[in-house]
Amino acid sequence: MSTEPSEFDRDAPTPRAPGHEELLLGDHVRSALLDYFDKLDGHAVSDLYEMVMTAVERPLIHTVLEHYGHNQSKAALALGLSRSTLRKKISLHGLE
Repeated sequence: MSTEPSEFDRDAPTPRAPGHEELLLGDHVRSALLDYFDKLDGHAVSDLYEMVMTAVERPLIHTVLEHYGHNQSKAALALGLSRSTLRKKISLHGLE
C-alpha cells in the first residue's frame, strides 16, 4: 500500500492510528467498499449509507467500550456522544 495520500484522502482527511501513520482509517473503509462493489458483480445496491453505518457502529461502540473497561462515561466522551445516547446504542446493538 502506498503511503502517498490518495485523491480521496486529500479531499477529506481521515484519522491515523497513533504510531501507524501509514494506516489511514479512510483507506480501510474505501478498500472494503471497493471489494464490496466488486462482489456485487453488476447488481444494483440501495441503502448503502445505512448498511455501512450499521456495520461500523456496533464494532466501533464495542471496541471503545472494551478500551475504556466498559466505563460508559469515558466511552461516551471518546465517541462524542451523551451517555444516554450511548446507552441506547448499546441496547440497540445488544452489547449489554
